[in-house]
Amino acid sequence: MRLDKYLKVSRIIKRRTVANDACDAARVTINGRPAKASAQVKEGDILEIMFGTNPLKVEVLSVKETVKKEEAKEMYKVL
Repeated sequence: MRLDKYLKVSRIIKRRTVANDACDAARVTINGRPAKASAQVKEGDILEIMFGTNPLKVEVLSVKETVKKEEAKEMYKVL
């Protein structure tokens, strides 16, 4: 799954365009490497997202195309 879509589906970032902008600004890394919005996300990847000065580090637990709001937090684990 594309990184920008994963961030939206998992509700880490609310809109796909905002996720796309964060990737373009190099505020998102996958396994320590800056990632483009089109980068593929798979289970076991470590994502780090910079929200201003606050970093959020998560591990991808599952990759699903659609998910209910209540189940979105089960897609990742905060490290």
